[in-house]
This record gives sequence, C-alpha cells and structure tokens, in this order.
Amino acid sequence: MLMTMINWIYAGFTILMLGFGVEAFVEKLFHYRIKKLDSILMAGLIAATVYAQIFSLFYRVSMAANVVLLIGCLGILIGRRRAIVTTLREWKFSTGITGKLSLLVLFVLWAFFTSRGYIHYDTDLYHAQSIRWLEEYGIVPGLGNLHERFAYNSSFFALSALYSLKFVLGESMHTMNGFIALILSITCLPIVNSWKNKQFGLADYARIGAIYYLMVIMDEVVSPASDYAVMMVIFFIVIKWLDALKEDSRTIAPFALLCVAGVYALTLKLTAGLILILLIKPAYMLIKQKRIKEILIYLGMGLLVAVPWFARTVLISGWLLYPFTALDLFHVDWKMDAALIDVDSMQIKVWGRALYDIGLIDTPITGWFPNWFMSTLTGMEKLLIIGALAAAAATILIAIVIVLGRRFRHLEALLVMVTMLCSYAFWQTSAPLMRYGYAYVLLLALVVFGWCMNVLLAYKDGTKRSFKKVCHRTVYAAFLVYGIYKAFMVVDYFGSCYLSNCYIWQEDYGTYELESYEVNGVTFYYPVVGDRTGYDYFPASIAKVDLEFRGETIEEGFRRN
Repeated sequence: MLMTMINWIYAGFTILMLGFGVEAFVEKLFHYRIKKLDSILMAGLIAATVYAQIFSLFYRVSMAANVVLLIGCLGILIGRRRAIVTTLREWKFSTGITGKLSLLVLFVLWAFFTSRGYIHYDTDLYHAQSIRWLEEYGIVPGLGNLHERFAYNSSFFALSALYSLKFVLGESMHTMNGFIALILSITCLPIVNSWKNKQFGLADYARIGAIYYLMVIMDEVVSPASDYAVMMVIFFIVIKWLDALKEDSRTIAPFALLCVAGVYALTLKLTAGLILILLIKPAYMLIKQKRIKEILIYLGMGLLVAVPWFARTVLISGWLLYPFTALDLFHVDWKMDAALIDVDSMQIKVWGRALYDIGLIDTPITGWFPNWFMSTLTGMEKLLIIGALAAAAATILIAIVIVLGRRFRHLEALLVMVTMLCSYAFWQTSAPLMRYGYAYVLLLALVVFGWCMNVLLAYKDGTKRSFKKVCHRTVYAAFLVYGIYKAFMVVDYFGSCYLSNCYIWQEDYGTYELESYEVNGVTFYYPVVGDRTGYDYFPASIAKVDLEFRGETIEEGFRRN
C-alpha cells in the first residue's frame, strides 16, 4: 500500500504535468481552457499512454522512457509554472475543507484497494507477460505467434509498463487501474452537491452508475486488466459529455476533445469504438461553421492517439484490427495465421454466450440468451440487464416521439442514449461477459431513466404535483438505501482483507509450476497444468510453441514454423 502511494505520487506528478501541457495546447489553438482537475488528469493520462506506446515502438518501456518523461514534465513545469500555480490556486480556493478531505480519503481508500484483492485470471494468462515484454523489449514483431492473446493489443499495457517502475523498486507495480478509479471517483464527487440541492441532472445519473461500478471492482483493481480501464474511461466520457451539455452545449471544444478521449477508449479495447457515435455532434457543428482548421487539428489529435496503437497491432500480429481478419492489408513474414485468429475470436464469443463450443457460434440470440441470462448472471446482474433492455425499448420510443414531435431540443440527450444503446447492443450480441459491458448496461439504463424522470419533473401541471413528488422521493430513497447497502459491503470487504500483508508492498502476480524449452538458445516457459504463467518466468506462453526467430535476437521477432 505504501509503495502504491509512492508510485501514484510519481505517476500523479508526471500525468498532471502532461495534462497541463495538453491544457496549454488546447487553450492556444481552440481558446478553450480545461479547468477541472480530473479533466486535466485524464488529458495527462491519455498523453502518457500515447507517449508510452510511441516509445515502445523503438525501445523498451523502462528507465530510459521514464527519464525522458521526467525531463519533459520538468520542462512543462518550468515553462508553464505561472499557469500551473494559478490553476492549482483556483482549485484550492474553490474546494472547501470537505472536498480536500474527500480527496485524501479517496486516495487512501483506492491505495488500499489497489494494494490487494483478486488477481484476474487473464492477468496471469497474458496481461502480466504483455507488460513484461514492454518492460524488457518494447514491441517485438510477431509476438502474437508466441501467444495469440498478446495480439489483443491494449494501450493500457504500455501505460502499465511505463509506471511499473521495476527498474527502481525491483518489483513490477500494477497500479494504474486504481489510479484511473481515483480519477473517476473525483469526477463523481459533484453528486454530493446534487444530492443536497435535490436536483439530479443526467450526468448525476451517470455518476450513480460509475459509483456502482467502482464498488463492483474495488477488490479487482489490483489487476492490470484493460477491461476495467476501458469501462472507467467510458463512464468518464459520458459524465463529462452530459456535464458539458448542461453547462454550454454550443461550445465545440469539450465535445470534440471528449471524442479524442473516445479514440483513446478504442485503443484500450477495440470493442469500445461505438462510443465514437458521439462524434456526430462536434462534427456537425464544425462542418456547419466551416471551421476547417479546427477539423484538421482534431483529426490530427485523434490520429496521434490511434496511429501508435495501430502500428503496435500490426507489428505484434501482422493485422491492422486484431482479431478481425476480413481487413487484410499487410503481407509480412510474421503475420499470424488467419484460421487460428478466427478460432480464438470464436472461442471468446461462445464463452461469453455460455455456449462453450465454437461449433455453436451461429446459434441465434434467441437460442443462447435464455441460458446465458439464467446461468451466468448474478441476481443483481439480471436486474441490470432487464433494466438495460427496458431502456433500449424506451430509447426507441423516445426517438420516435422526439423526431415525430419535432422536439429537437432533446436531440443532444438522445444522441447519448442512442450511443449507449448501440454500444450495449454490440456487447450483448457479441461476447457478453459482464466485465466487458458494465458501462454500457449501467449507462443505458440510468441515463434513459434519468431523462424520463427529469422530463416528468419538468411538467408544471398542478394536478400531477403530488405524483411527481412521490416519484422524486422514491428515487432518492432507493438510491439512499442502496448506498447504505454498498457501504456495508465496503466495510465487509475491509474486514475480509485488512489483515493481508500488503501495507508496504502491493500484492504480486501469481506463481505457477512451469516447464521450459529452448529456441535459438533462449529459454521459454509453459505451464505444467492449466494455461497461466504469471510474471516471473519470462518469456512464457500457454503451451510449447513451434516457433522460429526472424533473425538472431528476440528483438527481431518471431514467426511460426
């Protein structure tokens, strides 16, 4: 826990400085100032991830990457010191003692959660090894030929490698999911004021979903799984989008910048790409106002975020969009076999649908949904899915009413609901493991519910006043009761793990019994039982692989015999 805090202090400083660098760039080009601390931190987090990915293309993400990063951040600190001091001073005076104490409590809480808990199965399957490859070598051509899962290239692993600090601490830290959870928690704090004022906006309903999700993963953020990172980023984007709609929907910059963050979400996990449906709003505004220069700059920012990720995917697998083999653009000698990729993709889908047999991949949703619903979901998850399905139907009805009734003032909120509906529908019909889709399920249900509630409460018909009052109080009572229940769950979790010996060091990756074989004089490892290898034995894969080097060294990459 102590080492997690130290890790975060360093990560927080560098990410904050990068965020101020992005803020200066945005203010100069778009005359828009990023004011909120959590927004500056998220901008810095995206910049740090892009930097780590670019660095990984040329060298290992370790000491040299951090030295260059630190020099750059010190340069930003010196060059922007007055603006930084001004922003921090504004934050200091605008945040009361309660707000500052809340930040301190959140910092300690998430450090506690990040220091111990459940190491995700896939982390010891391939997350840990993916991070170590980046620490030791950077991107290696054909790495997917050693282990297909390495080709599920997530930018989150590059971020994790950048801040693992193994070269300093002697142990690879895996703290960035907890750090993102801390940022999202800060984003959720304004709900306290909404609660006091008895005025929930759409963003507050999204915050409720984010808080619920954070409570779900509090015992899992110790694991460097990209699933958690992408869900938290999706929550952040939608909350900030709805906040911006409420503050000033005519200002283009916040919406366009959030679409750049949407590109970042895609690099965390390709299936998050439908969040970019939100791009319709800023694109329409920019084109209508013929702001060609700004369009090109925003496109350039999106490409800067995406291109390093695309390049990494091509180098690892030989494919531009892994595991989609329909788009075949590159003919390189390390290219992974399309048939193996298709099998791996089908396995993930049938597993998510509770079919467990790739021969059943073409089973229609009516054939697998009932069994999936009854056998794989907890009681609460079943309620969430029912809520999402009801919200999906409601979204279609709302769209019809808005369009036919020409109530165009609701189109901006409808765009958010439709984006969540499409994201949910894609998740539900592809590989619907709950950890892949929590954000889509919760945001669809809560944003639609919140919109309906706010429309209902906006009516001024006196005869309905008592009914609206009952609805209002019922909603608040439900949230309060559930909040108390989750608070007891947190206390129960503390009781179950506070004796864990993780107050100095973070809980480490798992260890397994492995066997070895040699290729070109290099020892490779694979598990005696099962398919997990952990972090310590390196390089490792799930089984002995018929592999050959492309050259004399590992850096030159691999191909299958």
